[in-house]
Amino acid sequence: MFLGKTVCVIFPTYNEKDSIRAAIREFEELGVVDQIIVVNNNASEGTSKEVAGTSAREVCEPEQGYGAAILRGLRESDSDLTALCEPDGTFVATDLFKLLEFTRDFDVVYGSRTMNDLIWQGANMGWFLRFGNWAVAKLMEVLYGTASLSDVGCTFRIMDLEAKALVLEKCTVKGSFFGPEMMIATVKSRLRIVQIPVNYCERTGISSVTGDKIKAFRLGLRMIALIIEKRFTAL
Repeated sequence: MFLGKTVCVIFPTYNEKDSIRAAIREFEELGVVDQIIVVNNNASEGTSKEVAGTSAREVCEPEQGYGAAILRGLRESDSDLTALCEPDGTFVATDLFKLLEFTRDFDVVYGSRTMNDLIWQGANMGWFLRFGNWAVAKLMEVLYGTASLSDVGCTFRIMDLEAKALVLEKCTVKGSFFGPEMMIATVKSRLRIVQIPVNYCERTGISSVTGDKIKAFRLGLRMIALIIEKRFTAL
């Protein structure tokens, strides 16, 4: 618990068989996490075996997609604070303490992977991805008048019960561009949001999206289209 509030961590998983057990163990050792939910999104064979024997609860989401997995995890969580994270070795569990501290004043705390000093050697955050995430985040910042944003694709984030209920009500994207849709939903609803830098490390295995620059570029275009579409639909 953190300040008397229960804490849940959600891990969506598809291709993280070789890293998910270690990720679970790292969050277990923090001493503040009450619940860990692994959302098996048609994951690699052997993933369930890696989760077994840990404190995590595994649920299966057959509808393929990052957004589908996240939304399923949010529906399963009954904690006061719910964090999202990737179990691929890219994030540092102790950064959860930073996110939790900001929940004292904010409804949603978003992580950012674009600070040079916190990008570890080997991390898949070269100039192309770092600039792309920053540019799309700044587009959102300008169009919606948000707090300072620098990354639209960072999974590591935490929200309170009000924000979780709103995301479940407003968000419909089931694919990889769920991240910015959630940000838009929280901004438009005037929730208190902030984005802070987190560590970003080398991934275990290959990402099904950002491991391919062409796929990553197409995803960036889809994110831009979503941001513009939702802004002018609202107007």
